[in-house]
Amino acid sequence: MDIAALRAAHPDHWKKATAIRTLTLDAVAAANSGHSGMPMGMADVATVLYENHLNFDPKAPDWPDRDRFILSAGHGSMLLYALMYLTGYEDMPLQQIKDFRQWGARTAGHPEYGHARGIETTTGPLGQGIANSVGFAIAEEIQRATWGKKIVDHFTYVIAGDGCLMEGVSQEAIALAGMQQLGHLIVFWDNNNITIDGTVDIADATNQPMRFEASGWHVQSIDGHDPKAIDAAITAAKADPRPSMIACKTHIALGHAAQDTSKGHGALTNREQLEAAKAAYGAPMGDFEVAEDVLAAWRAIGARGAATRKAWQDRFAALSANKQAEFNRIYAGEAPKRLSATIRALKKQVSEGAPSVATRKSSEMVLEVVNPIMQETIGGSADLTGSNNTLTKDLGTFHPDTRKGRYIYYGIREHGMAAAMNGMALHGGAKPYGGTFMCFTDYARGAMRLSALMGLPVTYVMTHDSIGLGEDGPTHQPVEHLAMLRATPNINVFRPADTVETAEAWELALTSDKTPNVLALTRQNVPTLRTEHKTRNLTAQGGYVLADAEGKRQAILLATGSEVSIAMAARDILQAEGIGTRVVSMPCWELFEEQDEAYRKRVLPGGPVRVAIEAGIRFGWDRWLYGERGKREKSGFIGMHGFGASAPAERLYEEFGITPQATAEKVKSLLK
Repeated sequence: MDIAALRAAHPDHWKKATAIRTLTLDAVAAANSGHSGMPMGMADVATVLYENHLNFDPKAPDWPDRDRFILSAGHGSMLLYALMYLTGYEDMPLQQIKDFRQWGARTAGHPEYGHARGIETTTGPLGQGIANSVGFAIAEEIQRATWGKKIVDHFTYVIAGDGCLMEGVSQEAIALAGMQQLGHLIVFWDNNNITIDGTVDIADATNQPMRFEASGWHVQSIDGHDPKAIDAAITAAKADPRPSMIACKTHIALGHAAQDTSKGHGALTNREQLEAAKAAYGAPMGDFEVAEDVLAAWRAIGARGAATRKAWQDRFAALSANKQAEFNRIYAGEAPKRLSATIRALKKQVSEGAPSVATRKSSEMVLEVVNPIMQETIGGSADLTGSNNTLTKDLGTFHPDTRKGRYIYYGIREHGMAAAMNGMALHGGAKPYGGTFMCFTDYARGAMRLSALMGLPVTYVMTHDSIGLGEDGPTHQPVEHLAMLRATPNINVFRPADTVETAEAWELALTSDKTPNVLALTRQNVPTLRTEHKTRNLTAQGGYVLADAEGKRQAILLATGSEVSIAMAARDILQAEGIGTRVVSMPCWELFEEQDEAYRKRVLPGGPVRVAIEAGIRFGWDRWLYGERGKREKSGFIGMHGFGASAPAERLYEEFGITPQATAEKVKSLLK
């Protein structure tokens, strides 16, 4: 690559792009850690995007109708950080660039949502950013149809690398975006032919442009260092009704001795080579130095968005006061005032009628009354709509012909669904929920972890939550999944015992602001246990006394979900024999753990025998069996110790010993 020719052909553009490259080299060298090559290779694309196309305002990073820029290739985080500093984001002063990858800095090794306003999503696990972008684009489409183009009309731009496109989740995302014709989604592929291990061809021979074309995308291939070609490609992409992929042929670590090599992917810290690259660029030689005229040009690019935002604010002000208030409520993530009363009314109706239904059906009952009053909910399922009970009649289907529809048929794409829901939540103005079988949290796990890491109020409706699903057998019967999810920080895992607890769990999920929620729901029917109506949300305590001992308290049974009714039946057996037994329902361990010591002590006092009942593995239960004033020798567990089997649910519970009789016997053996 002839650096001198590039400098001469487009001198003003070259200087601006060079600032990204030199800041990257200096930051990585100072940290002695990081990834230099991608920002150096994609600096031209980023410069043209920000200068000529991206609608953004660094003074208002959260402006709702801004274009979104997602760095899916998150290892190249210095590209984003440099752009934010150069254009004048308040959260990204030069000192943050100097502190790259250091303790307490906003400039983490990979972009972290919440560290600095202007970082749209956490990226690093490859493929997640491009998969998030589909959710961003879906949310934009729904809101544009709902509020009109004067209020919502923006693009989502993505930079993805070979790693993003090799990860399997990318295919789920690409196929979904193509089918849905998300025309406001534009992806730049950094086609540099380099991965950490070597050239791409040692591991992959995929024709990426043809792959995107096959999925219904508009595809262009350009020189990723030619600003005129870049500009023309973006213009064409914006005009096409399909999602667009622009294959940008680039040179990793452009202008450095490590250009076009695997070494160029990583940390370029050799001082002589760094200075040689700066000299070739014609850039200032000082550390973190950007020429005054270049910085001024970048700041002017950043300032340009103020007028665009002001024009949007004027259009927004023309809406009725009620519409403005509703828009602001939804974007603030606040539940409508009617939600609490709606949930209470449903609870009262259920307590009085005492239906025996599967909690997946209970969930549907809640959604039927919630979705009409929360236009921000966006539902869906990974090809299990009838099994997950996630569709209500008012939602309508999101489709190229029905953009106001709020229900998405994701197809068999659990991981893509979860990542897209993250994107919707990040976009703002959306409360996404999506369903699959509990067992397939395995397939969604990468995105679910990022829901927790970013603190996104996404709701995962995970049905068929135990061996209780029956004949589908051990491949579909989750036994370790509750433990896996409970081990993940910042996720609330709800396993409700009946419709009342399900309604309470949904209320908590819909009012959550920084925590994703998992609803583990049954296939099999369970009785209504909460037959005495209480306006208070008892599930919010995480665990509570459902039935207390009559006479001297000798045993405490702890259970979740479908096993709470087993605990209640075991209590009847024990009480009939004069053994005072308390039943504690524990629908959400995480919330119980947050209760103060005095409350937890009232629910789980020391002394009585404790037995936990759950149709999953024991892992994690010991915290409650003998970690809270309990004793190891006076505790027991009724549940699974291996995988399940294929048979009707009733037979499975009998064969695996998850029964009232077995529970009662366990208690009596511990009392001896």
